[in-house]
Amino acid sequence: MSYVIPAVPAVSVPVLGTSDRFPVRRIYCVGRNYEEHAKEMGFTGREPPFFFLKPADAIVVVEAGSTGRLPYPSLTENFHHEIELVVAIGQGGRDIAAADAARHIYGYAVGLDMTRRDLQNEMKKQGRPWCIGKGFDHAAPIGPIVPAAQAGEVAQADIWLKVNGQTRQSSNVSKLIWNIGETIEHLSRAWELAPGDLIYTGTPEGVAAVVRGDLLEGGVGGLPALSIRVE
Repeated sequence: MSYVIPAVPAVSVPVLGTSDRFPVRRIYCVGRNYEEHAKEMGFTGREPPFFFLKPADAIVVVEAGSTGRLPYPSLTENFHHEIELVVAIGQGGRDIAAADAARHIYGYAVGLDMTRRDLQNEMKKQGRPWCIGKGFDHAAPIGPIVPAAQAGEVAQADIWLKVNGQTRQSSNVSKLIWNIGETIEHLSRAWELAPGDLIYTGTPEGVAAVVRGDLLEGGVGGLPALSIRVE
């Protein structure tokens, strides 16, 4: 078989401590999944979870111990950080029960759901899709994936983000409105999950704008920290 144009190389994320790579199929993101973040965005309560997607090639891989580069995107003057625990799916399925979700997880990573907030808000006002605010180039920085057996108790881990050494976001994964298993249950009702899927599980309160030159450092307890500079 031949292609009429060059085939796009597979997007992949390194697996910590190995030469292996995790091939990325889809990126699912959970919206407003920490109560205090929901409140700062003007919402309250345990509303049903909702999801949006980012393209796989929005990934920016940051190796453990290094500082990545994050280009400041076009069209925005309000570029926000959102630190998140990322779940990597190793076994697919549909209608997965929350109690069975753990066996579908390959591992975990630290990610950033970068957002062109002004564009997102304008699309919301107009009742239009807001993928322009979420699914742009370089919108999904991520650190190496840690296999689940080596990741510890991520469901009870601290999650945090600093900008230029100052804490912006600080919470605990246990404060997820919809926990990891429940998220997988809801998500797998809407889409059949497959090996290679990543789930960005939501961000805690404290989201705010960054500018060129800012250094973002974030982490989830038990996983390698993520460090990236806006350029």
